[in-house]
Amino acid sequence: MPIRSYPLPSVETWQNVPQAPPDSIFKLTAAYKADSTPNKINVGVGAYRDDNNKPWVLPVVKKATEILLNDPALDHEYLPITGLPEYTAAAARLILGPDSPAIKEGRVASVQTISGTGANHLGALFLSRFYEFNGAPTINLSNPTWANHHAIFKNVGITPVEYPYYDPQTIALAFEPLIMHLTAAPERSVLLLHACAHNPTGVDPTEEQWAKIADTMLEKGHYAFFDCAYQGFASGDLEKDAAAVRYFVSRKVPLLVCQSFAKNAGLYGERVGALHIIGTTKEQADRIKSQLSVLQRAEISNPPSHGARLVSLILNTPELFEEWKRDIKTMAHRIIDMRQQLYNILTNELHTPGKWNHITDQIGMFSFTGLNAEQSKAMVDKAHIYLTTNGRISMAGLNSKNIRYFAECMDKAVRGTL
Repeated sequence: MPIRSYPLPSVETWQNVPQAPPDSIFKLTAAYKADSTPNKINVGVGAYRDDNNKPWVLPVVKKATEILLNDPALDHEYLPITGLPEYTAAAARLILGPDSPAIKEGRVASVQTISGTGANHLGALFLSRFYEFNGAPTINLSNPTWANHHAIFKNVGITPVEYPYYDPQTIALAFEPLIMHLTAAPERSVLLLHACAHNPTGVDPTEEQWAKIADTMLEKGHYAFFDCAYQGFASGDLEKDAAAVRYFVSRKVPLLVCQSFAKNAGLYGERVGALHIIGTTKEQADRIKSQLSVLQRAEISNPPSHGARLVSLILNTPELFEEWKRDIKTMAHRIIDMRQQLYNILTNELHTPGKWNHITDQIGMFSFTGLNAEQSKAMVDKAHIYLTTNGRISMAGLNSKNIRYFAECMDKAVRGTL
């Protein structure tokens, strides 16, 4: 049979697809890897490193992996659409508390997600379909926030608007402007809140400030969209880091919670997350979960099993759970120690101009150092210290071997002598 030839189309199918800019964090990491300087430092990426600057596989994760590998009943069948039930139930207990009235009353709709990013996406998608917005669909995001928050909500047709959060003059929470924004926002507005260890600032509200935020949200009928990526990792205490979420639940603030086990279990690549939406009744929660199942089915069909099985085993086995809590403290306390050492070198040894107490006041993986864009650029270009232009650093990138070099370069950047 002869093959007919056709003229080439005059217009290429994809000729109008623009080149997208690279992700800023991954671009920074690529530059770091390409740098052959021996004393280079990467404080840009948000992943834990031990004191030897190596990724740390938690000992409890190694044990859980060994148990799974030797389980003769283990298979590779599909999980349910909403995930591994024993995992989602344990994850809900972890963030909401084992005695949570919402759990006891069956008012929690929980779904396994592709880490915290997937939880944010599924939560945003659910709101876009079912939340009764007061006007055009909008989400109130802190200024600043995790950069991916903007893209996630834009992709489902919800427009981000910013609320004041960080005051660069005081290097602290802009609390009064935040409350003013909440008060002025239309009733039933949706507010994304970082449950603990705010990314990227490391600045969290105090207990009293959380109470005022809850008061204002109840007065205005606002909805809380909690993102919890650092439970336990922030302070070393799982209960303390869940306090804001549990307080809002106790106050009956309407809310959902996005949860991730990337940081606190070191399971970055396993993509283990969950979305929990709190309903007012069990019947409502059941309806919510049915719709989450429909949305999830159309996107991923079923979540992956390995990471969820690991976390489920850790959360549901008392001895493994206790060991995990010790592992979490190891990570959190190393970061807290790095904060204290950096503060001491800058303040007591180098007498760097300015006040540096914000370094120890902030919490979690990230710190807003107070360095401006010019100073941050000098750190990258002249000292081979890779950080973002807004002065944010990952404290996990510092260790006993590089912290003095980092502090000395930071001192010179502040003085303009780098």
